[in-house]
Amino acid sequence: MRGARHGPAVRRRKLGEELRGLRLGAGLTSREAARLVGWHQSKVSRIETGASGVTSADVTRLLDAYGVRDARLRALLEALTGAAADAGGTGWWHAYRGVIPPPYQDFISLEAQACTARTLETSVVPGLLQTPAYARAVTRAALEGLPAATVDSLVRVRIARQEVLHGDPPLRLEAVLDEAVLRRQVGGPRVMREQLRRLVELARLPHVRLQVLPFSMGGYVGLSGSFVIFSFPNISDLDVVALDHLTSSLYLERTEDLEAYCAAFRTMQAHALSPEDTSELIAGIGDGA
Repeated sequence: MRGARHGPAVRRRKLGEELRGLRLGAGLTSREAARLVGWHQSKVSRIETGASGVTSADVTRLLDAYGVRDARLRALLEALTGAAADAGGTGWWHAYRGVIPPPYQDFISLEAQACTARTLETSVVPGLLQTPAYARAVTRAALEGLPAATVDSLVRVRIARQEVLHGDPPLRLEAVLDEAVLRRQVGGPRVMREQLRRLVELARLPHVRLQVLPFSMGGYVGLSGSFVIFSFPNISDLDVVALDHLTSSLYLERTEDLEAYCAAFRTMQAHALSPEDTSELIAGIGDGA
């Protein structure tokens, strides 16, 4: 699929593009930038094209050379190096690197750095909104035959991801769910009742907007599958569409892909039930489960 890349390549390329823009904005050639930081010009070029990885310390040196003082911008670009996930930094998911593959680690890293996530789910409750029991049932169903210890670890990872909804500032989550998500009996009636109650609770958070596409709507543009659109503070060019799977992800980064998915999401929001009607529907289904 042209324009689709696994997470580390997406992150390196986008980081490189931003660093190149900042260098040009400072009026520097790549040779001049390399001289300022004491590198060979080829290293600057490889970083800017995303051909090689870059450390947080390297980014800091470049930003200093380019005179970038915006603290939030610096923090975001330094975080995009993946230092927390790849080099034993502070990312909590580093402790699970033997369980979750690099693409999933990268998905979690991007999720942790984003300011907004817009997600369509057509089959299961989004990971950020799942209860532990529901997450366990989904994991067991999707990855049959896994050792119990591995299932436990994957569930802990999925629940730990939810801390982004309680951060300062919290991630803004806009979720559109197909009605089938609410009616599919994942884990049995008891698990579903608990999960539906949890959705109603989370929908009350001011930074969570939850809507349901009812069966009465018929066919719609999102039927081809679930997706997440991550947006980041200050730099819209870093926005990315993630096609999320249980343990891996595929990313779409081209401008035309982003525009198409954003337009599709807006259309689905416009046709979905209001957040108030959504909560009422979920509560009603939960009472009957």
